[in-house]
Amino acid sequence: MTYVVGRRHFVAGLGAAAVAGTNAKAATPPAYATATDLLQQLAARQVSARELTDAAIARIEALDPRINAVVVRDFARARTAADAADAALARGETGALLGLPMTVKEQFNVAGLPKFRDWRPDFDALAVQRLKAAGAIILGKTNVPANLSDWQSYNDVYGTTNNPWDTTRSPGGSSGGSAASLAAGFVPLELGSDIGGSLRAPAHFCGVFAHKTSLDLIPQRGSGPPEAPPIPSVGDMSVIGPMARSAADLALELEVLAGPDALWNGIGTRLALPPPRHDRIGDFRVLVLDAHPLFPTAVSIRSAIDGLAERLAKVGCTVLRRHPDMPDLARTTRNYVALLAASFAVDLTVQERVNAGAAAAALAADDVSLTATWLHGITMTHPAWIQASRMRQGLRAGWQALFRSVDVVLCPPMPTPAFPHDHSPLQHSARKLDVDGRKLPYDNQLVWSAIATLTGLPATVAPLGPGDGSLPIGVQIIGGYLDDRTTIGFAGLIEREFGGFTPPPGL
Repeated sequence: MTYVVGRRHFVAGLGAAAVAGTNAKAATPPAYATATDLLQQLAARQVSARELTDAAIARIEALDPRINAVVVRDFARARTAADAADAALARGETGALLGLPMTVKEQFNVAGLPKFRDWRPDFDALAVQRLKAAGAIILGKTNVPANLSDWQSYNDVYGTTNNPWDTTRSPGGSSGGSAASLAAGFVPLELGSDIGGSLRAPAHFCGVFAHKTSLDLIPQRGSGPPEAPPIPSVGDMSVIGPMARSAADLALELEVLAGPDALWNGIGTRLALPPPRHDRIGDFRVLVLDAHPLFPTAVSIRSAIDGLAERLAKVGCTVLRRHPDMPDLARTTRNYVALLAASFAVDLTVQERVNAGAAAAALAADDVSLTATWLHGITMTHPAWIQASRMRQGLRAGWQALFRSVDVVLCPPMPTPAFPHDHSPLQHSARKLDVDGRKLPYDNQLVWSAIATLTGLPATVAPLGPGDGSLPIGVQIIGGYLDDRTTIGFAGLIEREFGGFTPPPGL
């Protein structure tokens, strides 16, 4: 949907939102305009970068007290950058994001802004450098969980971020503040990251779009722990990715972010992205997975995925429910959980690792549960990690081979819609997730993250609309390696054919 509004109408609409809050119906079109729409209006001089920036700031100041998404604010510098963008536009300069306000996830270095608590880097993350070079105006940073290790976004520094659809529920994590900022109409673009569903879960919970990129497509320099030196790094499973309210905006931001890190001195050559496999939705070959062998998926999620499959079949897609070449999903998930646990073990205390070792030693020899897999992963030796990584390479090859005969795999992003806040301690042992009345291990909800993360494949989450419980439900679209434009393109075709983002009630 395109909103073409005059300057006076736009500014009046956003100003009404700041004053009247959730009762300002006139604010809906401009507040939820896409980045593509806003950039067209900037280029046509229908609105200025300063007006967009001031309107976004006003909306954040009016509505964020109940959501708490934008926790590190840089409004003074943003206004200065907006004035510079307007001067550049007046000179006839162009930029992919010139004059567009946005926020970024708290984990990314932004020179002069605090990271996690008190550390203030004097350099931007490379991804932030690229956004600024394209003309984006960074308003601030959005909230995350402690150590980026939860599907909720709360910490002792900035408090709890609430889901704009229901403030008693999680917006997801670890890019939860990012998704909430988009859903609340604060900004049209965000920058997030993903290793355990950290882009995909928040997009699903908040009803927005997100793209987990192919491994190493976007350099990660400047997105690590505080005080990490600004040197290039290669991801083992983690990636950086765009978040937005439309598929076209995902593609727009991806073009700005993708490309090698120059500090590799030629080693990190550009990964060439092929065009989308198809332009027509009816030409796609789709494999649909709606049930996982190791963890149940809520009826509401399965119904939404099944409903999408039926609609796709009606518009001509080849829709498959099984495929002889599909690798073992349970084996894929266990391998992923073991390697993920090994990576998270780095941030545990010595005592926590000792406790995990004792718990692992007490397990039965034939225990292959995900809880057991997680404990063994935490205590994994380096030789065991190499062995698990060798298994990963075989699974990667199998999943990549699948995409010779299917174009995309559709599956849930998470087993449930957004769940109520649960800040009880002992996340890995005591918390439970309610799946249709069954209380199940909280950490096991990561099962649908396994396919794309373990294999380094691209995965786009697109909203399907509110489910029966009036909470958003999304679909995860997985493609072959470097088929990022295919998964985003397919999300765009779904959006055009069946509808996309819906603003939360009252916002």
